[in-house]
Amino acid sequence: MSKTKKLKVTLMRSMIARHPKHKACLKGLNLRRPHQAVIVDDTPCNRGIINKVSYLLSVEEI
Repeated sequence: MSKTKKLKVTLMRSMIARHPKHKACLKGLNLRRPHQAVIVDDTPCNRGIINKVSYLLSVEEI
């Protein structure tokens, strides 16, 4: 039974006046409001999204 790693991703800054592609990345992570946190799987796809908008996020491994 292999457990996949999880990441807790928190939106730390507002999406107002951000690049449209960066807004789309945040929408893909289901982040809508500042200080909202979601838990996502630690996959290469999610890591790429997180890397692109890392200046807006706080990430913790669970």
